[in-house]
Amino acid sequence: MTAVVVLVPVVAVAIALRLEYAGDPGAAGRTRGHDAVWLGHAWVDGRHDAADLEALRVQVQGTGIRDLYVHTGPLEQNGSLDPKLYPGSAWLIREVHRVLPGVRVQAWLGNVIAHHDGDDGLHLPDEATRARIQASGQQVLAAGFDGVHLDLEPNYSGDKDFLDILDRLRATTSAHGAALSVATHQIDPLPGLHHAGLFFGNPKWWSQKYFAEVARRVDQVAVMAYDSAMPLESLFGGYLAQQTALALEVTPAGTDLIMGLPGYHTSTSGHHPSAETVTAAVRGARLGLARHGKDREAFGMALYVDFAATPGDWAAYRSGWGGR
Repeated sequence: MTAVVVLVPVVAVAIALRLEYAGDPGAAGRTRGHDAVWLGHAWVDGRHDAADLEALRVQVQGTGIRDLYVHTGPLEQNGSLDPKLYPGSAWLIREVHRVLPGVRVQAWLGNVIAHHDGDDGLHLPDEATRARIQASGQQVLAAGFDGVHLDLEPNYSGDKDFLDILDRLRATTSAHGAALSVATHQIDPLPGLHHAGLFFGNPKWWSQKYFAEVARRVDQVAVMAYDSAMPLESLFGGYLAQQTALALEVTPAGTDLIMGLPGYHTSTSGHHPSAETVTAAVRGARLGLARHGKDREAFGMALYVDFAATPGDWAAYRSGWGGR
């Protein structure tokens, strides 16, 4: 009897997600030119050269990609940033602006958030740490980057210190005429599910209200809409449709809503590459957009991550959404 009680809600959720994946995404149209791609650290530490840049140009040109989130950190545990980590940034920024006019190069800054005294990572309740994170944003903008892309995780829903960091960085980026973007957790697929993170010590989801608090403080909000643990492509696609709809409901019209695409193939308990495909993610996001925001201009998709994405991943992004 217990097995039946557990099985019923699981089956109901699966059916609901499968229904989310049904339908015609055509009403969503094509890229609005607000797409992005996460790039690895090799672009700023001297490992990549002109030949690599030419290959990137070929991949990006003719798509809706406007932003490159280039891994420039990690931040130190006190929030500072070692300038020795990105000796090739000036070359990259200059050459991207030359070969891909209009494409912005944002500094991807991040580290693990510590949640207990004595843990390694960023201790966000420390005001000095938050001030140094703001100074790190100032540092990369002074180095010529077009924006700051912040990725601090895992982050519990409701964290006020994180909101304070966003407010500080927004003041800095606004003063420079630069962009502020943030990588976010997913939104509760069921009401109140983020509370489970408190119990298990793994903040997987945010409340929709907290997501809205984050989204209104930035220029771009990029949802890390992967590592869903979904075992089937249709369920993952339905999950993307649901996540897109939830985010559309609360993201301000002036903030770019960007849905992350899983361009990596490592198999874990939370990520099944056969299910979490770029094809399913693109279709799911388009279905959510078609139903809940087909006329929204400030919407895009972002491929994670360049060094793991296959030609098939790029082709799925282009054919499903990003090709102009």
